[in-house]
Amino acid sequence: MKTLLKNGHIFTEKGFEKRDVFVVDDRLSFSDFSTYDESIDCDSFLLIPGFTDVHVHFREPGFFYKETIKTGTQAAARGGYTAVCTMPNLDPAPSSLEALEKQLEIIRRDAVVKVYPYGTITKEQNGRSELSDMEAMKDFVIAYSDDGKGVQTAERMEEAMRKAKALGKIIVAHCEDESLLEGGYIHKGAYAAAHGHKGICSESEWKQVERDLDLCKKTGARYHVCHISTKETVALVRQAKEDGLPVTCETAPHYLILCEDDLREDGRFKMNPPLRSSADKAALIEGIQDGTIDMIATDHAPHSEEEKSRGLADSAFGIVGLETAFPVLYTFLVKKGILSLETLIERMAIAPRRVFGIEGGYLKEGQIADLAVLDLKASGNVQPDRFLSKGRSTPFAGLEVQGENVMTFVNGKQVYSRR
Repeated sequence: MKTLLKNGHIFTEKGFEKRDVFVVDDRLSFSDFSTYDESIDCDSFLLIPGFTDVHVHFREPGFFYKETIKTGTQAAARGGYTAVCTMPNLDPAPSSLEALEKQLEIIRRDAVVKVYPYGTITKEQNGRSELSDMEAMKDFVIAYSDDGKGVQTAERMEEAMRKAKALGKIIVAHCEDESLLEGGYIHKGAYAAAHGHKGICSESEWKQVERDLDLCKKTGARYHVCHISTKETVALVRQAKEDGLPVTCETAPHYLILCEDDLREDGRFKMNPPLRSSADKAALIEGIQDGTIDMIATDHAPHSEEEKSRGLADSAFGIVGLETAFPVLYTFLVKKGILSLETLIERMAIAPRRVFGIEGGYLKEGQIADLAVLDLKASGNVQPDRFLSKGRSTPFAGLEVQGENVMTFVNGKQVYSRR
């Protein structure tokens, strides 16, 4: 099967180049074929490597009423994502090969984009219990994480790091020191104070990052920090990189676009970590600009309508993001001159693949045909009732945005088209 994508602007290592590209079976080719099966006019579009999200929650097995592998990957494809890494907050949690196989079976059956699952760090996925069967899962997981729970003792984290290093894998950490949350959450934001809310203190994140960076230096393990949200964390990671430690990190669109001043009495603003101060937001943007923050991940975390309808205080933690990430970031970062388009694509498509060893990257001869086709002129407002995800909760609902994914190809097969 040969498909001609004609006259598009192709994202290469040298930037965008206007040229034809062929999808030949599952690979890209710039050869001049005289015959082909289909031609698609991409004259006004950008062709980029498919976005890669290293932090999503697809809820299956165990919580299919929130999201399934099928609906989650359909949402990913619509958003221009060709690869996602699924967090282990499942039932059963993937802490053994037997438990993991239940998820793998669903992925093989239902996924429309590439899905790379995480195995848990601890057996109970609670940040406290003994280690999971990391060795048995090593060939089937992208990395190890207890996302949703921070590993609560230095001893357990050091043990996990040493094991992961021996297996050639990454420890991916949700950093939250629960000892700093005892007796109620702490929040210094004006909105929280005015409305009587207790938030999650910044220190609970950065203190655990600080501890883990010391352990990273001690063990030499590769270490990745999930959804960083504080200026202190940015500073710690920046220094660790300057010191040559094998550390990477991510943040999410909502932390780059919103801050605690944007909070509303609505469950669609409830996430963990919470929205923080304008100073934290500024530090995160600087971290994205200078490369301290390696990538942008959505932390796509769908819940049922009922679970998100209990207001800011009582709703479940988590918002969806796969279908809004690019248009929101393009509108509020690129269009405003905060980031270049090339940098945004690098943070969403290139860096995640490079850090996690996922096939693909800049478009070139022989590259895997995992790509998205973007229309930067398209505009509209965010309409959750049109999402392919089962989740509808987003703080960006109703916002006017620009930029839209037109088509998504995975292994050369078109898995989404807006037509």
